[in-house]
Amino acid sequence: MKLTEIVVRHIKMPMKAPFTTSFGTIADKELLVIEAKDQSGIIGWGEAVAFTAPWYTEETLKTTWHMLEDFLIPMLCQRDINHPDEVSALFAPIRRNCMAKASIEGAVWDIYAQQTKQSLAQALGGAKRQIEVGVSVGIQPTIEQLLTLLKQHIQHGYKRVKVKIKPGQDVELVRAIRTAFPKLPLMVDANSAYTLADIEVLKQLDDFDLLMIEQPLAVDDIVDHAKLQRQLQTPICLDESITSYDDARRAIELGSCGIINIKIGRVGGLTEAKRIHDLCQTHHIPVWCGGMLEAGIGRAHNIALTALANFTLPGDTAGSSHYWYEDIITPEVTVENGYIAVPQSVGIGYTVNRETVERFTISQKVYQ
Repeated sequence: MKLTEIVVRHIKMPMKAPFTTSFGTIADKELLVIEAKDQSGIIGWGEAVAFTAPWYTEETLKTTWHMLEDFLIPMLCQRDINHPDEVSALFAPIRRNCMAKASIEGAVWDIYAQQTKQSLAQALGGAKRQIEVGVSVGIQPTIEQLLTLLKQHIQHGYKRVKVKIKPGQDVELVRAIRTAFPKLPLMVDANSAYTLADIEVLKQLDDFDLLMIEQPLAVDDIVDHAKLQRQLQTPICLDESITSYDDARRAIELGSCGIINIKIGRVGGLTEAKRIHDLCQTHHIPVWCGGMLEAGIGRAHNIALTALANFTLPGDTAGSSHYWYEDIITPEVTVENGYIAVPQSVGIGYTVNRETVERFTISQKVYQ
């Protein structure tokens, strides 16, 4: 394929409810939508998931657009691409900036799937017809409000619940959840809020039969996580620490975790995500697909990736209506009894609703 036109749109979507982590609160999600066209007129879609502030990684929405405009789009336009895997190799001289790379690489994968008359899941090698999904719950004002919210999610059939924790809102919070829901498949996410000085607190979480503790220590650490994992019975899941295949390889060799969360944007695209999946499968490390409060395009890519065999734990790809009053795709992503059907039609399997995209658009630019 040869890309002839790329449109970058900055959109802002109001969320149904604010989402709070140990870093702060998000009430509206701003993101970039990437529309790429090849020489035959096929259009592929990508989504840039970086937040407006660098609280998750160093990337932001503005730095993503800068990387796209000044480096990545010029590297791709008018270049012949035989397979999307070539995009990762092409971008290799650009250090990090994984979310920027993933946004446009995802659009290339979508075009490739359409060219080869496959669903995106099939193009990636996925065979599942449906995927299990969990839901992520931000920090709530009170434990009572949290328990009410969890009850609603359980009634909707979600296969697993992830709850955010931070120092001072951890052991007693989890104890309250376990008392109310003894059999609930439950995990906690610390978003790097702890250090090894908190090891005695974290060891107390072993009493609650958790599926995992996600990213308790520093975002760039795998050494201290290995020390902590040796002290815990509960598996550690690494998130922010894993930005590449080599990060995953080193973490596995050190024994830093028992589970890895794969986020397409965090690792630089679908090609790298698949490589990490395959590595973990070889080493019997289960993986699951994390979420970045994606709109419909990003959710479609997550669903396709999760169709791969070693995604054996429910991911964070909840239905569209969980976060949005209105999503930018039709049909919207829906969850039935804790499962999402994997689209079998070509490409991402959903149609981008241009009218909705235009209504949410703050600015846009066309590159030819």
